[in-house]
Amino acid sequence: MEFLFRGKKIHYKSFGEGKPIVLLNGIMMSTNSWAPFIDSFSADNRLILLDFLDQGLSDRMTEPYTQDLQAEVLAALLTHLDLEKASIVGISYGGEVALKFAIAYPDMVDRLLLFNTTARTSEWLRDIGRGWNLIGESGNGEAYYNVTIPVIYSSGFYQREIAWMKRREKQLVPLFSDAAWQAAMKRLVDSAESHDCVKDLGKISAPTLIVTCTEDTLVPRVEQDVLAKEIKNSSYVSIIGSGHASMYEKPLLFSTLVLGFVNSRRTEFKI
Repeated sequence: MEFLFRGKKIHYKSFGEGKPIVLLNGIMMSTNSWAPFIDSFSADNRLILLDFLDQGLSDRMTEPYTQDLQAEVLAALLTHLDLEKASIVGISYGGEVALKFAIAYPDMVDRLLLFNTTARTSEWLRDIGRGWNLIGESGNGEAYYNVTIPVIYSSGFYQREIAWMKRREKQLVPLFSDAAWQAAMKRLVDSAESHDCVKDLGKISAPTLIVTCTEDTLVPRVEQDVLAKEIKNSSYVSIIGSGHASMYEKPLLFSTLVLGFVNSRRTEFKI
């Protein structure tokens, strides 16, 4: 399915009925990345998946932009679907867009869930992104894979699931070698360079779940500590032994946290 946003085609998918949940992609993901979760997430909820601009089957940009534009895409999608509000689940890049959306459109957020998310692009993360872009310019898909993918996972998971990782390598290297994909990826990376919403976190009013992972080297816990401190109505959870791609390393726990938090009848309990 698709709709038009400022002349660009935006791809999305919708499954099931009930309380809406929108899953927002990490930077290298697409709607297809969520395939293992569709059955569980759409059993009692309406699951909505979205490709941001420069991702998946959505149209490509040509000029630079910031993540604020992706937040506007999300707002346009909810309007297109006639949804007054939805629970927004973002991981990594998707979590950064979710923060901007929750700040700009607080009345459209039922509950906010942030996995492996930072409120600002630190010098550490900025330089990592610039390194990715430099490798991408080489056109060497294998080199790009080796620089970007292993650090997304914990070393334990990577080694235990090496057969799965090798299958992913065969799938991803041709994609990473594609010049058009790399150009889109560079724009996505660049769109996060100026990300810094720390001073606006206090504007977030929705019940919020913040999830950090002990083996996440891209977005270490200190970044989620900022979110937990500044977002007043928040709960904070740490996943032991997982790296940055928590939905793949700990899929059952990821699903349990999302569905439990979204579908709890209450967000406040009198004990």
